[in-house]
Amino acid sequence: MRGPMDKPLPTPSADAQAASRELCARIAAAIAAAGGWISFARYQELALYAPGLGYYAGGSHKFGAEGDFVTAPELTPLFGFALARQVAQVMAASAPVVLEAGAGSGRLAADLLRALDANSMTPERYLILELSGELRARQRATIEREAPALAHRVAWLDTMPSAFSGCIVANELLDAMPVQVLAWRDDGLMERGVGVDAQGHFVWTERPADDRLRQLAADLPVAAPYVGEIAPAARAWAAEWGRSLVKGAAILVDYGLPRHEYYHAQRSGGTLRCHYRHRAHDNPFWWPGLSDITTHVEFTAIAEAAHAAGLDVLGYTTQASFLMNCGIGELLAARQAEGGAAAKTLGAVQVLLAPGEMGELFKVIAFGRGIDAPLLGFARGDRLHAL
Repeated sequence: MRGPMDKPLPTPSADAQAASRELCARIAAAIAAAGGWISFARYQELALYAPGLGYYAGGSHKFGAEGDFVTAPELTPLFGFALARQVAQVMAASAPVVLEAGAGSGRLAADLLRALDANSMTPERYLILELSGELRARQRATIEREAPALAHRVAWLDTMPSAFSGCIVANELLDAMPVQVLAWRDDGLMERGVGVDAQGHFVWTERPADDRLRQLAADLPVAAPYVGEIAPAARAWAAEWGRSLVKGAAILVDYGLPRHEYYHAQRSGGTLRCHYRHRAHDNPFWWPGLSDITTHVEFTAIAEAAHAAGLDVLGYTTQASFLMNCGIGELLAARQAEGGAAAKTLGAVQVLLAPGEMGELFKVIAFGRGIDAPLLGFARGDRLHAL
């Protein structure tokens, strides 16, 4: 969950500033080597994933109350417990293996393992696809602390498997994949990229979009003037499962919109946002490497990419509908009957479900192969027709 807008940004520590300056030098060198201009996707890739310095590759604390944002699994274990019911259904129809892509703090992995084990659906293997060594270490520590008896079933991957059967899970993964930023101008389609000004600061610059981007943008419902994002990396990631998924399904949770809403005239400035210490801002050049850089997910493109790769699009709905279908109401009632932090749990579930919080903005999409039965999480409120 991303923080509110328009709060003053805290001043980074001296060490954080030094790390950011080192990253800036690396990005500036990449810009110089490329002739003075790089795409925003390349800038975002370096700002987030440059080894040792990028936002997700450095050592800063990102998740939870002391990080930059709070994700659904950090709010309450009931998110993972409800999701586990959908995961169990997919495993029963394919193979007893889970693959989580981008596991964050490891909280969701621990909760899924505990819930599946409690319901006699313990996965034989729980694979985590994670590129960040710092996050791998944190995930391992979380799982060993919260689900020690199941930690031996967990293994980390560097790349997507060439063949996989089971259930794929990703929570807030697609929103952090690099995007191209396009500007529809009266004189044509431009790609927004990054250069360096006379003072050595990173600045937006534009050049005509290439044929590939023109093709991707050809059918978008956009009229100039307009600035928006397009996400070839997220499309490619979804399509890759068409080559490697033998039997099973991917369950993806993220904030975003279908195409006709994503490119609405009222959203003419795009969806790019940055997050630092629970504050949201719109300057991706502010202390690079210290802020998360994200965009909303355009779910129509994800569905199209999966379908074109030979996968079945199995459902699309709001997070609220998905969690209710997976029995989060029953799980909440059981937790309240046990006593304990009932008020805190109720408040967290309300954040997950409320339309003004995460319930409506966050969506769940599923695609797969060889899954014949309707998925539990989309039993009511499926919005596939809206894509």
